[in-house]
Amino acid sequence: METTGLARDDRIISAAVYRLDARGAVEDHWYTLVNPERDPGPVWIHGLTSDVLEGAPLFGDVAEEFAARLDGRVLVAHNAVFDWQMIAREYARARREAPVRQRLCTIALAKELALPLPNHKLESLAAHFGVVQRRAHHALDDARVLAEAFRPSLHAAAAGSVRLPLQECRPLTEWADRPAARIGRQAGSGGGYRAAGSWRPARKRPACPYPNPGRYEVGKPLKQGMRVAFSGDTSTERELLEDRATEAGLHVATSLSRLTSLLVTNDPDSGTSKVVKARQFGTPVVDEAAFGQLLRDVAPADS
Repeated sequence: METTGLARDDRIISAAVYRLDARGAVEDHWYTLVNPERDPGPVWIHGLTSDVLEGAPLFGDVAEEFAARLDGRVLVAHNAVFDWQMIAREYARARREAPVRQRLCTIALAKELALPLPNHKLESLAAHFGVVQRRAHHALDDARVLAEAFRPSLHAAAAGSVRLPLQECRPLTEWADRPAARIGRQAGSGGGYRAAGSWRPARKRPACPYPNPGRYEVGKPLKQGMRVAFSGDTSTERELLEDRATEAGLHVATSLSRLTSLLVTNDPDSGTSKVVKARQFGTPVVDEAAFGQLLRDVAPADS
């Protein structure tokens, strides 16, 4: 999949699907360009110009066929949370839901298998298994490379009784109406523009009405008023996860300090500024799944 960028209001401009059977053998494949109705973004990376995309179908035009290829399958992707969020947003804009309930990230699988990779780029995973890339950043070839690298990964996991790192895919159900935009021109082509506005309206979060009771303690419930910060990708859309925390009476913090009660991250080894500060301050860290369990039973604030 190629996109106009990495932000929440960026769009899909090409998509490819290789369908595999339970042993990783290829059943069929599919590819399409998508008119993003806006500036195509980093053309120097994906090579898809405004002129190429202008005659392509809109996402709504390919949504049904795309869904038919995803239906009942596990979405396998390299950095799968990004692909899922992009797909889920496109379906939300189209007033539909993608029929995907689970995803598997090949980065996470490579970590579970302890593969000796220099980094977690797709090209490194491909090289490890002797898969030749022909057109990097072309959706169809990237999907082929991933399929060929996933097959031996799947077999290695089965041989070593390694669990597959499956994650839940929760569809997005919120969207904002906005005027349809025509496709833009990429920067430097003259008359360039970028469609403004996010598909989901921004809103100011209300202040937490409870005092901060201090840090979270392992084995005990969260308590209303605790300051919670998030770092990195989450399987649930970040704003929706923050909404759940706010509704439970927690204070959602945008930064991490000595007053932060808890850091939620799925990658504690990422080295982000929040993770580094959490180590320095001794702030407790849990992953998203554990946090979801804690949200089910948040203790009331002290009276």
